[in-house]
Amino acid sequence: MEINYEDNFLSQNEYESVLDYCLHTEYTFGEIDDDGLPPVGMIRNIEKVEIIYDLLSERLEEKCSFLKNMKLYRMYVNCFAPGENPYFHTDGEGITFLYYVNPDWNIQEGGETQFYVDHNVYGVSPIPNRLVMFDGRMTHRATSFRSRYRFTVAIKYAPQ
Repeated sequence: MEINYEDNFLSQNEYESVLDYCLHTEYTFGEIDDDGLPPVGMIRNIEKVEIIYDLLSERLEEKCSFLKNMKLYRMYVNCFAPGENPYFHTDGEGITFLYYVNPDWNIQEGGETQFYVDHNVYGVSPIPNRLVMFDGRMTHRATSFRSRYRFTVAIKYAPQ
């Protein structure tokens, strides 16, 4: 199991612009990750023409030289309501990045990303301005916060 993360991924101003985007954009209901499971949460696809797309993809490619041999195929915001219960799923071949956007975190609120590996569940805390990277074939899921919305930007790269 290899899960890597970087705290303080963006500058404070950049982080605040992503937070503002997540708080004020429009969402559509339901992400479907695996066939047969009902949709959960809300999503906002981030289009190539949006400033946030350029910001996040440029920072990733500056810090991860191996991405030059990969194709960014999807970027979107996941938004989960308090108490929502997302499903375990995989993202397929490639690399998934999750960027945690909420302005603060308390262990009692939950909100971690859970990974299912070798019949055990491991959690990564949703620390504000943290970027997590993992193999998209890893089984994982979001958990919601108890009392507020949870925002995460998902960025997915595939082999070319």
